[in-house]
Amino acid sequence: MNRRTLLQTLSVGAFAAVASTSPFLFAQAPKGKNKIHQSASLWCYNNTMKKKNMSLEDFIVAAKEIGLEGLDLMGPDKFELLAKHGMVCTMTQSTSIPDGFNTVANHENMIKVLTERIDANARFGFPNVITFSGNCRGMSREEGLKNCVEGLKKIVGYAEQKKVTICMEYLNSKGHKDYMCDNTQWAVELVKQVGSERFKILYDIFHADMMEEDVVGDIEKYYECFGHYHTGGYPGRAEIDSRQKRDYRALMEVIYKTGYAGYVAHEFVPHDEDGLKSLKTAFDICNI
Repeated sequence: MNRRTLLQTLSVGAFAAVASTSPFLFAQAPKGKNKIHQSASLWCYNNTMKKKNMSLEDFIVAAKEIGLEGLDLMGPDKFELLAKHGMVCTMTQSTSIPDGFNTVANHENMIKVLTERIDANARFGFPNVITFSGNCRGMSREEGLKNCVEGLKKIVGYAEQKKVTICMEYLNSKGHKDYMCDNTQWAVELVKQVGSERFKILYDIFHADMMEEDVVGDIEKYYECFGHYHTGGYPGRAEIDSRQKRDYRALMEVIYKTGYAGYVAHEFVPHDEDGLKSLKTAFDICNI
């Protein structure tokens, strides 16, 4: 039996016993703590729903039973269904990744879409709307920063009025070729220049690991700039269990100690056969 098969077949008790003797296995969090508000990115579970013949409503119910409080990256057309089950859209979709605020020609359309999403969030009391820097396409990061600040300042006042936070996602530029917001320093400077509590960074831990950033150090130093977190096992963007490099339970302790009260959304693509089991394991790991 190989290591992967062993980990998949161990009982909870056996897993804990092995974890206590291996530096590469992390103990599961104690149940019932709920210091971290958890959600998950819906797109990661499309295959899970297909395999299990689940409707979106079925998945929402299953996610709630696991202990999640909401789901990420859904549009306003799904808000009523979420609300029906007491769930939150923890990050609302908006425009595309490559065409972002770093290009002035995109501002008008992005502001229009963000306004619509902010209004929808405000009606349901949902917290966040995603946005993107866009790709460089030969543009300097200095010019891109200036353009992003200019565009975001046109809409952030409205977000303040509606009590909705706009979050720009940090993405790696190795997989998302040419993406501009691919390092913490640039992202933090953008937050500082926009200068609003209603504009933050969606700090994606997987993408930061891809860019070889100091994740723990940056969270401890710049936590006030981060309005939302995504998880994802590195390498491979798979489960956040023992098969990847980061101890997510320890990282949740770091995030909690900063006073963070927002959502941590699981955005890994399950490699195991049962995606719901993988999601439950992730919840338990992060349930400090």
